[in-house]
Amino acid sequence: MNCEPIKEQFTVHRSPFIAHIGVLQALAENGIYPESVSGASAGAIVGALYAAGKSPQEMLQFVKDSSLLKLFKVGLPLNGLAKLTYVRDQLKAYIPGDDFAQLQRRLFVAIANLNSGECEMRHEGVLSEVVMASCSIPLVFKPVEINGNWYVDGGLLNNMPVAPLLPHSDILIGVNVIPHVKTASKNVQNIIGIATRCFELSILSNTNASIQMCQVVIEPKRVQAFNIFQFNKYEKLFDIGYQAAMEKMPEIKKLMC
Repeated sequence: MNCEPIKEQFTVHRSPFIAHIGVLQALAENGIYPESVSGASAGAIVGALYAAGKSPQEMLQFVKDSSLLKLFKVGLPLNGLAKLTYVRDQLKAYIPGDDFAQLQRRLFVAIANLNSGECEMRHEGVLSEVVMASCSIPLVFKPVEINGNWYVDGGLLNNMPVAPLLPHSDILIGVNVIPHVKTASKNVQNIIGIATRCFELSILSNTNASIQMCQVVIEPKRVQAFNIFQFNKYEKLFDIGYQAAMEKMPEIKKLMC
């Protein structure tokens, strides 16, 4: 049976973002190369690298070359917020040109405008600046200023930014690394745990509508055992994403035919 050529689309979002790389590896092994990608938060990093033509193995090298200590640069400042300067520098080193216009594939990045209270979908301009804004987790990293406005993690308002891909889609694949799972009581018995869970619930709420727009949703639920900064677990996270995508491969291929 022959399959007609299609345009696969792929949307990624918040960490543990390394699982997204495993998903892309599984797709590539099955001859599936999405033409467009959208992302929010750390998913914007994977989206940018993929749109720049980087292979999953090159993305893993990006993770290996990244250091948690360097991520925080000279440590947390007195006001409790760190800058994402290192992320910007790493992206500029890996992606020449540092502009959406230089990318090989279409990319949309969600960023949350603190001034207007609205989510903005960016697809042009300075790449590292927009990605850095999308990764700025509230109360962890400093907001990023762009043209006089201040921006934070796009996942706060739109964690799975599917809508921009709809006009370009034949098949839309969503990857949800914050699936709706029950958390243990011990995890919500201190201020950090409560704040984290509230942020997760906000993300879950704004993800539901986007999930309904996808033909296929990949949810590597085992990522729940990891946190955003466990770069040293990259092999396990990669494998979790890979296995979750492989389980969905029959469903994806059926849609392609």
